[in-house]
Amino acid sequence: MNTETAITKEKLTQDLKIVIADAEELLRATASQAGEKVVVAREKIQDSLHRAKVKLAEAEDVMMDKTKQAARATDEYVHENPWKAVGAAAGIGLIIGLLIGRR
Repeated sequence: MNTETAITKEKLTQDLKIVIADAEELLRATASQAGEKVVVAREKIQDSLHRAKVKLAEAEDVMMDKTKQAARATDEYVHENPWKAVGAAAGIGLIIGLLIGRR
């Protein structure tokens, strides 16, 4: 999973949390409204919110698992190839230093 995908998934998760919070606030604000259509609509929204919360929690769990797997794989690689890791870190540091030095 590349960095852009991870950022996009995090943004999507945050946006969904905001939508869920807004919908819950709307439900609280319309709690005093009467009428059969309003009651049916509120029930549908509550069901949808519950399903969205469950799916969001599942998605967060999957994201955490993949992040942990990536961290383990990186850790194993560094332990198996310490000099390659040191060389890569030095190269990245050199590039960043050169870019910062240009300013």
